Amino acid sequence: MPRPNAVHVKAGGLLVAVEGSDGSGKSTQIQLLYRYLLRKGLPVHLTTWNSSPSVHPLQRTAKRARELTPMTFSLVNAADFADRYEREIQPRLALRQVVLCDRYIGTAYARDGARGVEPGWIERIYSFARPADLTLFFHAPVEVAAGRILRSRQSFSYYEAGLDLGLSEDPTESFLRFQGSVVRRYEEIERRMGYVRIDATRPMREQQRAVRRRIDAFLLGGGAS
Repeated sequence: MPRPNAVHVKAGGLLVAVEGSDGSGKSTQIQLLYRYLLRKGLPVHLTTWNSSPSVHPLQRTAKRARELTPMTFSLVNAADFADRYEREIQPRLALRQVVLCDRYIGTAYARDGARGVEPGWIERIYSFARPADLTLFFHAPVEVAAGRILRSRQSFSYYEAGLDLGLSEDPTESFLRFQGSVVRRYEEIERRMGYVRIDATRPMREQQRAVRRRIDAFLLGGGAS
């Protein structure tokens, strides 16, 4: 017989996503969560944005050549996502696994929207995707995010800083403007899409404790309360 309060993965699996601007710490937090669930002995899979073996090499080449327009960038992202959704996400959910997504459809809404792509079009192109059971939105002021990135490397990447948009010739100023727009779009969809906000300025361990409480509530059958 199962133990009282034993963790379990429901039929249809558990789909968990993290969202936030570059530098918000979301990728670090989902890696910590992945290791936590593995230690629990749960069937868990981690997938990351723009990692399709079929599509990502093409995008990488186009990014190096700085050939991507806002619309082509959006289309390539959608193709990458669709490939991973069919090959990775759906099959594992069908097997009642926990699927962790380092960025999900909210990334398209926020980033493509910040590049001027029409929101209704973005929503339609991702309409095939199942909504995440839980989306954690790591919220940090854009200045904090910028500082974290520059402490780990010397400069921002071209598209990360939104330099393709002509916002500013200065990479730091362009980053602040572009990623600030990304954060505002996340804030606009946060309530409508039921995101759970995590204060990404808090110490890393405090953030991870909050993340684990949310996940454990789902696994114990209590949802996101």
